Amino acid sequence: MLVEALGRADLRVVDCRFTLSVGGADAGAGEHAWAAAHVPGAVYAHLERDLSGPAGPGLGRHPWPDAEAFAATLARWGIDCDTRVVAYDDGDGAFAARLWCLLRSFGHHQVAVLDGGWAQWTAHGAPIAHVAVPPQPRAPATGPAFDENGLMRDADALQRHLDSGGMVLDARAAPRFRGEVEPLDPRAGHVPGARNRPYADNLADGRFKPAAVLADEFDAVLEGRTPGEVVVMCGSGVTACHHLLAMTQAGRTGARLYAPSWSGWVDDPTRPVATGG
Repeated sequence: MLVEALGRADLRVVDCRFTLSVGGADAGAGEHAWAAAHVPGAVYAHLERDLSGPAGPGLGRHPWPDAEAFAATLARWGIDCDTRVVAYDDGDGAFAARLWCLLRSFGHHQVAVLDGGWAQWTAHGAPIAHVAVPPQPRAPATGPAFDENGLMRDADALQRHLDSGGMVLDARAAPRFRGEVEPLDPRAGHVPGARNRPYADNLADGRFKPAAVLADEFDAVLEGRTPGEVVVMCGSGVTACHHLLAMTQAGRTGARLYAPSWSGWVDDPTRPVATGG
C-alpha cells in the first residue's frame, strides 16, 4: 500500500497529471492541480517538459526524450537506481504509464503506477499535501541509454514490420482510428494494416482489469502472435504506453513502442492513410 510507504527514503512519488488539448491551452492544468494538492512528497512530471524531448521531423507531438536529459530529470527529482517510484495521474493511468515506460526502457524496473490514480486516492480519503517539498537531488546516471530493443523510432521500420507480417496495435479511441474525428493531428485515419484496441479497454470502473482478464483479451487480439511480434502506437506515443503496462500486468511482455505514433507517421504527407474499421 502506498499510504503505508509514504515518507520512506527510498520512495519517490511522481504526479503525472496532464491535459491534452488543441494548441496546448491546458498544458499547465496538471501542474497547477499538483501545486494545489498532491500525494505527500510527490514531485511533478510535466508531459511536454519532462517526459518528452525536442520536436523534430517525424518524431511526433511528444518525442521520446534524449537519454542524458531524462537522466538529469530523474536526478533533479531525487531518483537513482535504488529508488522505488510510484507514478499517478488523474485516474486512468495514461500519463503515469508514459513515465513507467520511460523508466522501464531506461533500465529502472522498480516503478509502479497507482491504480485509479488521484481519483481513487482522494475517494478513499488518503493523505493529501498542499505544499511541495523539494526533493534532494541525486547525481545523474552515468552513461545513460534507452533500451532500443523496446523502441521503434522510424516510420520506415514500422512499415517493414507490417510488411513482414507483424502486428501494429493502435491505442486511440475507435472514432479517431477510423478517421471520423481528429482533434489533434493534421490528418485523420490510421496506419494501413494497423488494428485498434482503445487503451480504455484495459480499464473497468476507472481501474485496470484483473491480470487474467487482460491476458485473455490481449490473447484474443494477438490471434496466436507472441507479444514480440507486436508494436503499439497511439496519437503521440503516450497512451500506447498504457498497453505496454497492461500487457506486462497480464504477463504478456515483449511488445515494442512506435514512439512517434500517428503524429509522426502523418508528419510525412506522402505516407499512406487508411480510414474505416
